[in-house]
Amino acid sequence: MTLLLDRVTFSHRRWVRPVLNRLTYEVPGQGLTILLGPNGAGKSTTMALLAGTVLPKAGRVVFSGSDLTSASRAYRRHVAWLPQRVPTSRQLTAREYVAYVAWLKGESRSRAWERAEAALDRVGLAEETGRKTARLSGGQLRRVGIACALAHDARVILLDEPTAGLDPHQRTVFRDVLREIAAQTPVLMSTHDIVDLADEADTVALMDGGRVLHHGDTRSFLTHAAPEAVPARRAESAYTALIHPNASR
Repeated sequence: MTLLLDRVTFSHRRWVRPVLNRLTYEVPGQGLTILLGPNGAGKSTTMALLAGTVLPKAGRVVFSGSDLTSASRAYRRHVAWLPQRVPTSRQLTAREYVAYVAWLKGESRSRAWERAEAALDRVGLAEETGRKTARLSGGQLRRVGIACALAHDARVILLDEPTAGLDPHQRTVFRDVLREIAAQTPVLMSTHDIVDLADEADTVALMDGGRVLHHGDTRSFLTHAAPEAVPARRAESAYTALIHPNASR
């Protein structure tokens, strides 16, 4: 599995400065990757481009050798996308919504219905399959979003700020589910919260100003921490050192 941005340039309007300028970035083919960076770093734009919801002004978005613009249907079938807000229909149950998304991705109606039940069970929502999405908590809705990705043939899962607004318990449940999923399907998760790095991330990519400042395993990221940083704050120290290299540690 290869999912990458190849020298991609993107701007929201023709006359404004590009958010990304000739960015090349390849999503790791296994495990959980955290795309870290401050607000405005270009993370959400990068995720939207990888998901195929927007197209680059220049460059290519490529999945397993196929260009997004020439194989959009197959591309979107295999690349699952969970935006910051899960766009559910309030009148549908959790199972109905997941089945609907699976059907949109190419599954038959009967197959989508079966896979929806299995996907919801996998994310710990087996008892909520018949509950309307309007009655689910924020953490449950995010797990519904992951279930949507699991109910079709997704080969990579993209999550944009999925822990925003979750309380500590919801974050813990969500990360447990995420770690289990990432053991089988590559996951790229964007966040501006250093707490989301945790110990379970396999790879860390740090963005700022539309550029990737660091990409490597979690251990290599933490080597940027100040020597005097206490263990609980090493990730925060490494983040600061890379984003503000001239600041005093």
